[in-house]
Amino acid sequence: MKKIIALVLALAMTAALVACGTNVNPDKPGDPAKASSIAVCLSSEPDTLDPALNSAVDGATLISHLFSGLAKWAQDDKGALVIVADAAEALVDGVENADGTVTYTYTLRDGLKWSDGKDVTAADFAFAWQRAASEELGADYGYMFEVVDGYGTDSLNVKAVDAKTLEVTLANTVSYWNELLAFPTYFPVREDVVSNEAWATDPATYVCNGAYTITGWEHDSVITLEKNANFVDADQILMDKIEFYLSDDSNNMVANFKNGTWQLIDDVPTNEMASLKAEYPDEYIVAGQIGTYYVCWNVNEDILPADSGLTGVEAENARAEIRSAVSLLFDRNYIVEEIGQAGQVPASSFVAMGMTNPDGTQFYETAGSNDGFNGYYNVSKDAVESNFAQAVETLKKYYAYDEASAKFTNFPTMTYLYNTSEGHKAIGEYLQSALAGIGITMNLENQEWATFLNTRKNGDYSIARNGWLADYNDPICFLDMWTTGSGNNDVQFGKGDHADVKAYSLDLTALGYDVKVENGTWAETYDVLIKTIKGCTDNNVRYQLMHIAEDLLMSTGCICPLYFYTDTYMISKTVKGFFSNPLGYKYFMYCTIE
Repeated sequence: MKKIIALVLALAMTAALVACGTNVNPDKPGDPAKASSIAVCLSSEPDTLDPALNSAVDGATLISHLFSGLAKWAQDDKGALVIVADAAEALVDGVENADGTVTYTYTLRDGLKWSDGKDVTAADFAFAWQRAASEELGADYGYMFEVVDGYGTDSLNVKAVDAKTLEVTLANTVSYWNELLAFPTYFPVREDVVSNEAWATDPATYVCNGAYTITGWEHDSVITLEKNANFVDADQILMDKIEFYLSDDSNNMVANFKNGTWQLIDDVPTNEMASLKAEYPDEYIVAGQIGTYYVCWNVNEDILPADSGLTGVEAENARAEIRSAVSLLFDRNYIVEEIGQAGQVPASSFVAMGMTNPDGTQFYETAGSNDGFNGYYNVSKDAVESNFAQAVETLKKYYAYDEASAKFTNFPTMTYLYNTSEGHKAIGEYLQSALAGIGITMNLENQEWATFLNTRKNGDYSIARNGWLADYNDPICFLDMWTTGSGNNDVQFGKGDHADVKAYSLDLTALGYDVKVENGTWAETYDVLIKTIKGCTDNNVRYQLMHIAEDLLMSTGCICPLYFYTDTYMISKTVKGFFSNPLGYKYFMYCTIE
């Protein structure tokens, strides 16, 4: 296990995730004569290509080719990934004000143009940020602007001083601010363009400011990107055209890769992993990622037997204990070795491997409060039987158990929701069989990607597959998504019936805060805790607070981590200059085809 962890961490945290060829430094372009086109397949039809509304990795990859923010991910001369200035001339240091706020003043580069030829201005950035943070838009990632002074009021403290100067004031020092600037939610959009609500669905109305423009979109078939002649760094873009084919059929992906039609595919059939790895040793890639594959429960789904007689806080505490017990039934080592087969690491916490504490230790290794193992439950092979026995004994407190058949007889039937993928299906089938072994019926329901995202987001499910990749290199990006108002709060914490449940306690007095809540709601505890974390400038205290937040999150039993991600894909050995980052984004603009 230690060797696997070391390998994945090395891949993820060195950030030199380059496949099959020589690195291409964006500031040192190669031979333009090699430029051509590339055909790739990441997933099926994206839910949206609006930078403010996207919350999926495949969408973020496309958007990163279509837009230019103040900052971007790039590779240095040694191939390591770094955050560098993009639309901004430089990533400047902030100036601390007397009230503790911090002001940054950015100057835009000369020659920035939208794809229709109009000038990109500081006002475009200011408008885009105000829009993305607004309650009216209701963006999933709107909470990412919580670090900006004025968030939650009528206006963020961001303004265009003139056409080329953008001034933004943060509520306090934020260590990951530059990484936020490279995140799609912080990309600019133009007010007159987005006034058409359908602007991001049609090439004719899609106006962007990045390396590419959309020249074709055959829905559920292919999205075609071509080099943006108005892009300020167009001469450095080596790949003229990128065709993003849309499919969720991994067998179809492999067939098109084998016949040379597609040069990169982002999914492979589970039952072919071993053979593909052997047949294509230089083209079958397993790269590090900072993320967690998990199962989530709808907190408002009643899983108690009809005759339980429990109500209010007692009922919610019982459901939390039940959900936590069910998490113990799953053999994560079987999942990663027999189904995943790509070096994934069994997960006992939600914040992913790769996130570190201030002293350099792994955040997940210091999570939870259990002796003898990391996290919130023991995921070692030796613990499978004891976990199972513990789970059964816990469930006996609430459900009728037939000793003769060793099965429960009155656990409500559930439906497990997943999106089309051989891998997701295989995991769902394993979970189904594990539960069936003790008398719990869980049906499987498959939905197309975009539909699945919205079904889960709206809370129209009982239990669902989920996954989360880091948005930036700080544990808070795994924790702030679960606040009541977050658009990524698929569990529905603090929403619906759960809004009035007073089942949580929080005491921060030992860390110097006047915060002590007993039997409070999610908004009175978790939301307050996340706000406190974002306002904390003492890094050691801040990390203690984040551990408290994960403790509270995991106590609900609504998050059932299965494994820490790796990124498995296939890329043709003819492709040179490709790179990806630990957040899952893939970059093709500096590729050439040999």
